[in-house]
Amino acid sequence: MGFFENIKNKLTGKDSKQYLSGFSNTNKAIGQRLKVLTTGNINRDTFIEELMITLLEADLGYKTSQKIVDLFQKEVQNYYILNQKNIFEILHHCLKEIYGSDEKEIRYNENGPTVILLVGVNGSSKSSTAAKLAHYFKQMGKKVCLVAGDTFRAGAIEQLSKWADKLDVDIVKGVENRDPASVLVDGCRFAKANDIDILICDTAGRLQNKANLMSELAKMKRVVTREIEGAPHNTWLILDANTGQNGLSQGLLFNEATDLSGIILTKMDGTSKGGIVIAVKDLIGVPVYFITLGETEDDLKLFDLDLYLYSIIEDLDDEPK
Repeated sequence: MGFFENIKNKLTGKDSKQYLSGFSNTNKAIGQRLKVLTTGNINRDTFIEELMITLLEADLGYKTSQKIVDLFQKEVQNYYILNQKNIFEILHHCLKEIYGSDEKEIRYNENGPTVILLVGVNGSSKSSTAAKLAHYFKQMGKKVCLVAGDTFRAGAIEQLSKWADKLDVDIVKGVENRDPASVLVDGCRFAKANDIDILICDTAGRLQNKANLMSELAKMKRVVTREIEGAPHNTWLILDANTGQNGLSQGLLFNEATDLSGIILTKMDGTSKGGIVIAVKDLIGVPVYFITLGETEDDLKLFDLDLYLYSIIEDLDDEPK
């Protein structure tokens, strides 16, 4: 049984439907374009050239795109006759191979609050993603607290406070321009005193230069480790999917500055460059944990590699040429 037959067994429920609709722009950029190229007679060399162009335009970047094309050329040698169906099954295999393992596990603190540190530049939807994570964990029955540690962006504290009120979760906040690390200390102490399960810390999104970034993040990590053993238990980078290769550069910088354990890609429903998912994992080397496919608190979805791959090439197996 091939990929398409297997993945259809997962296409039930709200999440799978939202994946299909949320990646419709990427499907047009990758799947629908390649569908046209694989209709009728297929010239291998021409198709491989077009495949490279398609991957680049979908924001996989040159390095990752070349890896996929090289692997595709190797795999396709095993086929005497190419048709639409086997081309897309080969492509799926190549994308999955380059992405690597989709195994990911949220680290929980068994002896107290679990601290999640969210990092990323301003404009990446870091604060709203913090709120969506609060909703996600609250739905799991966890007692959640938000920490408004982005004290330098105008309106950031008020924005997160409104989310906390809407979601009915606790929030610890300081005042604008206060040292973010001191707000995180207050958050850790509140969490311990109030039996909080999940402490989600929004952080300042300034990115003046590498030295300042590393110093600021090191300080935040140091203070939460001092307050709660093993903290931060998860450090997740928030990336706007629309920033493309610039976002990858940010990711590499943040990965140098702190010990990233995962990535959350936001605004995936608004981009035709959903190939960033593969590039992020390939180049930064940490898994994508969540994606956002809308503006509401319910639009944060646990990333599923198979559903993602099906979403960008869906329905291409219906009428193989």
